[in-house]
Amino acid sequence: MIALLKGILVYRSDPYIVLDVHGVGYKVYASGEVLANLTEIGKEYSINTYTLVREDALELFGFMSPEDLTLFEQLIGVSGVGPKTAITIFSVGRRGDILNAIASGNVAFFQSVPRLGTKNSQKIIIELKGKIENTALGSNSSYSRSELMSALTSLGFSQREVQDAVASIQKDGKMPENTTEQVKLVLKHLGK
Repeated sequence: MIALLKGILVYRSDPYIVLDVHGVGYKVYASGEVLANLTEIGKEYSINTYTLVREDALELFGFMSPEDLTLFEQLIGVSGVGPKTAITIFSVGRRGDILNAIASGNVAFFQSVPRLGTKNSQKIIIELKGKIENTALGSNSSYSRSELMSALTSLGFSQREVQDAVASIQKDGKMPENTTEQVKLVLKHLGK
């Protein structure tokens, strides 16, 4: 299966992009974050991909991080949620928003996704809540991961650096509830 593509962005037409990888153009349905980050035609990008093989189709779905890809795979594992619906969920919110919605049982978040009714919204929460409680955004977490990530990546840190720092701090049980305090603590950790 195709797990990662690194190529030149040659075309973009939401909800997909076309990456030229050594002369072969790959059409990749993209999450909202990918579409927001891959804006420059002619520039080289790297994206994580999920390959869907069916009798009548071969489709790729792209994500900026392996964690987004993992969540996508969990979403399509829920009966009634297909890949195009799952990728649309990523256009409504980032991974942190999706995980918070699952952990808090926020059915309204999922109902805002086109083609995803109340029944499937509830199924996502019921089936995935137990699976995500052990992740960095467990149900006891009251901070907004997306706010924290956005604040720190705007300061020049990579998502990986921030995620590793947050995981380390949470392991010690020292993550404050206030986003400003979280930023200060993560910056201090990253400065070590």
